[in-house]
Amino acid sequence: MGPPCGSGSCRDKDEDSGEEQGEESGVLRVWVEDTVFIVDRAILRQNFEYFRALFRSGMKDSRQSKFHLRGGLKARGFLLALAVSRGERPVIQDPDEIVDAAECAAFLQVDVLIQHLIEILDTDNCILLYHTAAVYGLWRLFHSAAVFICDAYSDLQDAVKVLPEEMICYVESLSPASFVALGTHSPSMKMLQDSFRTVFYLDEKLGSWKYLTDLPTDASTSMAGVAVVENRLYIVGGVRGVSKETVNCSYSYDTETNTWSEFDGPLQSRYNFTLVGHNGHLYAIGGEFDKRIMSSVEACDVSTGVWTLCKHTPRSVAAAASAVARRRIFVCFWKPPDTTDIYEYTPVKDEWTLTTTMVKPQSYGHCMVAHGDNLYVMRNGPCDDFLRCLMDCYNITTGQWTAMPGHYVNSRGALFTAIVRGDSAFTVNRNLTLEYHICGDQWKPRRQMTGFPKSGSLWTCLLRLPKSRDMREGNDAKEAMEMDGNGETVEDLVEAK
Repeated sequence: MGPPCGSGSCRDKDEDSGEEQGEESGVLRVWVEDTVFIVDRAILRQNFEYFRALFRSGMKDSRQSKFHLRGGLKARGFLLALAVSRGERPVIQDPDEIVDAAECAAFLQVDVLIQHLIEILDTDNCILLYHTAAVYGLWRLFHSAAVFICDAYSDLQDAVKVLPEEMICYVESLSPASFVALGTHSPSMKMLQDSFRTVFYLDEKLGSWKYLTDLPTDASTSMAGVAVVENRLYIVGGVRGVSKETVNCSYSYDTETNTWSEFDGPLQSRYNFTLVGHNGHLYAIGGEFDKRIMSSVEACDVSTGVWTLCKHTPRSVAAAASAVARRRIFVCFWKPPDTTDIYEYTPVKDEWTLTTTMVKPQSYGHCMVAHGDNLYVMRNGPCDDFLRCLMDCYNITTGQWTAMPGHYVNSRGALFTAIVRGDSAFTVNRNLTLEYHICGDQWKPRRQMTGFPKSGSLWTCLLRLPKSRDMREGNDAKEAMEMDGNGETVEDLVEAK
């Protein structure tokens, strides 16, 4: 297949005499197969590198009001590219549509469409997207699909066998995201040699927790913000002691070099806030200062460490549950006692939009995680019982709520720290680490492992640890203790209605 053709030799004869108009005319009629699209030139110039180069070239075709795209491109693929360029989020499930979209993204160099294909990666389409990206040379999509497959490898082992050997080898060369946990600590003193201020990762082969790194002496994880951006762990703010003196310094951990670095905290001192990592930025949302709940929001560009003010939240909020679904930020706002509003924050527009409202008895969202198009909200069970959580699912594409059947036993706060990887949700407390399989309208317990070796509240996240580094070297004395648990079994953790 050749590249798209817009030269005079590819045009119909009766169109050669078509009127020539300048780029300022505003619209362009684009023929793809037997379909004509009337498109704003500004959209083409902004999102299609092929048209941007054409308009800049000064060639005769750049001044025509009509243009033919040839070379085998499909009208369906071009339509999807236009939809994404206009800010829409089309659902692409049909395999032929996926291939058409990838082909259009490659030949017309539509970066926003490539990004959209990355956003819709799931276990149903990742193999097809991986192979298609290889065919059309979409490196960013190729790598993102490979990373996704690596994370969900246990679920995809049979499907992966259809791929060429070199593509399988590339997936297996990558590091899967590791489940990482750290306790809640105030700043320490160097002289104390506090062995409890450690970060651990889950060795899934052995089913036990292993030492990763020590927290910086002055770092606080008590009422702080913890998030991951571009595979770096960030700890922002927090408090010191029972007086809740605010810690203004922040820290980031680099997995490649196994080192910590310090940077400035938010412009407004805060604690008990929500920290979200997204697209190269940290977003500090709400929180408290001097016993006052705030609505202010700040963003930090992690490449520069500079904080800037953003639009305030719709109302004051502290310790709000949040999740990123399809690269979109969602935050829970509770209206006591029975209403939870879920707002979306759009960084590009710097605006908050009410997405949905859940009205359920004791609807306070303790935790919210995302899987594909779904947001899962864990809330109190019957009679304000937070140890037997109920879970509700909201689909951001269909706008529908679904009540998940059964109670999810929240022994010692395990479900407050759920993290999703592939089709798995990981939860942890001192007694056990449990992996759920997310399927249909429920979470099914899949695997039980050793509990976290330290007591207290936990922060959890996912980090890709380098394969080249021997994580055990010199750290045998600091490895997590293997525990037999307290008799709880996988079957005890889900109580069917």
